[in-house]
Amino acid sequence: MTDPIMRPSREPVTQRLAALLTALAALAVAACTVEVAPATTARAVEPSETGPVSVAPRQSSTPEPYADLRSDEQAIVDLFENTSPSVVYISTLAVRADPFGRVMNVPGASGTGFVWDDEGHIVTNSHVIQQARQIRVVMHDQTGYLAELVGESPRHDLAVLRIDAPRETLQRIQPGDSDRLRVGQHVYAIGNPFGLSATLTTGIISALNRQIEGLTGDIIEDVIQTDAAINQGNSGGPLLDSGGRVIGVNSQILSPSGTSAGLGFAVPINIVQRVAPQLIANGAYTPATLGVTPVSNRLDRLVSSRLGVYGTMINQVIPGSGADSAGLRGTDPRADRLGDIITAIDNEPVRTIQELRLVLDRHQPGDEVEIQVFRDGETRTLTVTLQ
Repeated sequence: MTDPIMRPSREPVTQRLAALLTALAALAVAACTVEVAPATTARAVEPSETGPVSVAPRQSSTPEPYADLRSDEQAIVDLFENTSPSVVYISTLAVRADPFGRVMNVPGASGTGFVWDDEGHIVTNSHVIQQARQIRVVMHDQTGYLAELVGESPRHDLAVLRIDAPRETLQRIQPGDSDRLRVGQHVYAIGNPFGLSATLTTGIISALNRQIEGLTGDIIEDVIQTDAAINQGNSGGPLLDSGGRVIGVNSQILSPSGTSAGLGFAVPINIVQRVAPQLIANGAYTPATLGVTPVSNRLDRLVSSRLGVYGTMINQVIPGSGADSAGLRGTDPRADRLGDIITAIDNEPVRTIQELRLVLDRHQPGDEVEIQVFRDGETRTLTVTLQ
């Protein structure tokens, strides 16, 4: 028995050809009656200078939201709706050379930031805007601006941008106090993971006082660890507490796969509060200094093994500095004299140059600190005014 689908037609070939030609002619006539829109060449629209690029909002027919949510759900909804207008999407263009030496603009990194003040300053991570030729900020209402880099501190992985936006559109998030956090608190991250804007993830504070490495190799201390999902694109976005206060800037993840494994790290807001004002005022961060130059870590280890004292030894004291005024002593090879070995600042042990920098990083110029030093076989305490 022959399959009906495969059964050959009994119509003569000429009849079938005539029918085909008739059908094609009918289609041609029908095509002539269709109005075709004129072709246009697509091109990217960039804002002129730092002005905005407005995107027409889509007409929405979204029904009214539920009014009977549980109180805990409603609290999260309110938190997101109150803070997400402060969160921005950041994209960059970078310069690359092809194998033939031709230089071209290519898409660079993308990430997140948030409004710092009503002057148009935006806080983000330094690694988000590294090697950027052009930085673009898109607000919650989809208005885009070209941003200028005001300043950055790679050692803290922080940067401040500025956009020329109307004050009424710049909604600031209230800063919290990261020194008051507790493990187990609920936290909320808003960002643009993989370019998906205004994404909310939730979790808890998994640990406090972690240390991560900044872009310069310096240690960022007191870092917040969270299990809120943080992925590529979340960098620079705010980590919030249940009161809607920003308590950190999401910066790094620890993951073999490169995606969220429940180990995210945020630079605490208290460091941001210390660094951002200097970036805005001076374009760079200058930590408070003692007015000394230390010896190398290798020499510190050698001295410690010989004397049994753990600290960082002073190589030189800068004339006119706070250390000079306080009477700190440097190393003098001609007199066969070792410099003071700084063992603690305000009773906090200092064993390496890195630890010395970490302690000083918590202070501002003008602060007075007590320095414990080992000199000539005994420990002394001196008061130094930082510069």
